[in-house]
Amino acid sequence: MAQRPSVIKESTKHAIIGFVVFMAFLPFYLMVVISFKDNDQFVERPFTFDPISTWKWENWSKGWETVNTAIANSIITSGGAVAICLLMALLTSYVLARYRFPGREVVYYLLIATMFLPGTAATLVTLFTLIKDLNLINSLWTLVIVGAVGGQVVCVFILRQFIEDIPKELFESAEIDGAGHLQQIRNIVLPLSGSVMGTLAIMQFIGNWNNLMLPLIALRDAHKLTIPVSLMRLEGEYVKQWGELMAGYAIASIPLIVLFLFTMRLFVKGLAAGAVKG
Repeated sequence: MAQRPSVIKESTKHAIIGFVVFMAFLPFYLMVVISFKDNDQFVERPFTFDPISTWKWENWSKGWETVNTAIANSIITSGGAVAICLLMALLTSYVLARYRFPGREVVYYLLIATMFLPGTAATLVTLFTLIKDLNLINSLWTLVIVGAVGGQVVCVFILRQFIEDIPKELFESAEIDGAGHLQQIRNIVLPLSGSVMGTLAIMQFIGNWNNLMLPLIALRDAHKLTIPVSLMRLEGEYVKQWGELMAGYAIASIPLIVLFLFTMRLFVKGLAAGAVKG
């Protein structure tokens, strides 16, 4: 009798976990199901697969034609923005964590204060004017530069805490051995903060990958568009071809799925390290 409440508790926990997992994968399942249907099939049977002989493979062909170039553009711009962001944030965090100079805390808190500034939507006109003055309209460099700058504050805020927690004796020993600042960063900071930087890289990559507003106003040529804008244009003005649209979404999700498959362990390790440090 004493075990019965424990069994009920375990069953309830498993049921809740199962429900959460089901709700997490339901949108992905529906996306795949609808991608093999035309509009009539979607209206009649939106939740189940039709016989394989009636699958609309041309939806995937149309989706691929729409997003293949956009996937390459998104990978280039998101990857470039992440690389520049982490490089600048690492150097900034190293200086703010390792050296005492007049006004250091002022600089740091002014930098953190920018987190409270409005986002892209609230500063759209100002941002567009700046991009235009820099002759960056219709250039992929716009997404790289703005994406790198936009992620600086969060990366500096997190990395500074980790670098400050690294024992000073390691840096002092490296200085005695004649190691310069870049050598200390490469041999001490990077190995110890690698998991955190990996987590930041994944978060920044996904944020830049899903950015819609900036590419929408800054890019003109169809072959320069990124994934969100290309998928938005695939929706159509009057009639939505749901099968083609879902096939495009499914293809566009493949790079992110691959990213998580290969970096999930690093991502979890970084989150766990942050929990212990905090």
